[in-house]
Amino acid sequence: MTDRYSVFSLFREALRGNRGWQRAWRAAEPKPQYDVVIIGGGGHGLATAYYLAKEHGLHSVAVVERGWVGGGNVGRNTTIVRSNYLLPQNAQFYEKGMKLWEQLSRDLNFNVMFSQRGTLNLAHTPGQMDAYARRGNAMRLEGIDAELLTRAEVQKMVPEMDYSDAARFPIEGGLLQPRAGTARHDAVAWGFARAADRLGVDIIENCEVTGFARSGDRIIGVETTRGRIHAGKVGVAVAGSTSEVMRRAGIDRLPIESHVLQAFVSEPLKPLIDTVVTFGAGHLYISQSDKGGLVFGGDIDGYNSYAQRGNLPVYEDVIASAVALFPNLARVRLLRNWGGIMDMSMDGSPIIAPGPLPGLYLNAGWCYGGFKATPASGWCFAWTIAREAPHELNAAFTLERFAGGRVLDEKGVGPAPELH
Repeated sequence: MTDRYSVFSLFREALRGNRGWQRAWRAAEPKPQYDVVIIGGGGHGLATAYYLAKEHGLHSVAVVERGWVGGGNVGRNTTIVRSNYLLPQNAQFYEKGMKLWEQLSRDLNFNVMFSQRGTLNLAHTPGQMDAYARRGNAMRLEGIDAELLTRAEVQKMVPEMDYSDAARFPIEGGLLQPRAGTARHDAVAWGFARAADRLGVDIIENCEVTGFARSGDRIIGVETTRGRIHAGKVGVAVAGSTSEVMRRAGIDRLPIESHVLQAFVSEPLKPLIDTVVTFGAGHLYISQSDKGGLVFGGDIDGYNSYAQRGNLPVYEDVIASAVALFPNLARVRLLRNWGGIMDMSMDGSPIIAPGPLPGLYLNAGWCYGGFKATPASGWCFAWTIAREAPHELNAAFTLERFAGGRVLDEKGVGPAPELH
């Protein structure tokens, strides 16, 4: 049986009818005891399990997922990867992720289709150009690539946008991070699942957590639809379902809200946009997939919801923004759209920390940043669980910062999750 991907194994299996491939990961049955149980079989949970085994030598690890691997937000997003942040805490964390992304396909022995096509943030006023100059300088001070582009340089890079005198939103220039780009969302989930499985991690699908086992105040395991599983440590990485899962541990209040974020894919087109473009006069981010579809999104729906579908006003606003920027898209047909449940923190920055109870660890509050954070989140969360203390990269991402007023407000809009 073949379990490693290479040009030689592809050639060998082609000659024998592809009959020798192993399953990507085992259909593991839950054991009664593990050193660590991770709740959530999305990108963050799987990455955490992988790095627990790879970096810390913890192989008695289970990932429990109520559905199937890749069925949540990791499989329903706009695939953007970047580290163009202003605040040093966020910039350093996401740059760690960028460096992991750059080696991820080789590390996992799985093509995650990471494409460093760049991310261009458009500026529409002189004030925005000043703000981007500040951010670009802050990025460079952290060793992160950043280029401030003039209007002419932007037009040369993305000529399809509206540069006319009649443009509703004139383009002044933009901030480019050349190393940013996109990755294939489902391939990331599958790659981490397969690599974690190869290191002995049990991935247990169709296993919903219904409660937590306790010894006094300490969490000592989870109750699931497939029985009780004891664990020395339990990590929670369930994105928009964080509040619901934590409520089963008796934690009724967290500094996060759940909102719906819609994403859209157009019919396939010939090559049109070869980078990621974000709209500075509204909220739009757009790129083109390898299949030719335009992938884009914008604002979250401004009300709390667990529905994986959005409402028409946001749908209309996002598409109007796309057409304002690219008038030639006006007659392009929409192929599909969907909604993911976002766990929006009160300051727009994540939480990667020991949880409010002993034995419990929390990974949450990702807002719009969940997918691009996947490897860095897993790496830091694994460190925090294994060593019972945060790494310096996630030391600022605590629960206590909200009570103490030490917020990481990247956008400067205050404790209003819907504005982040």
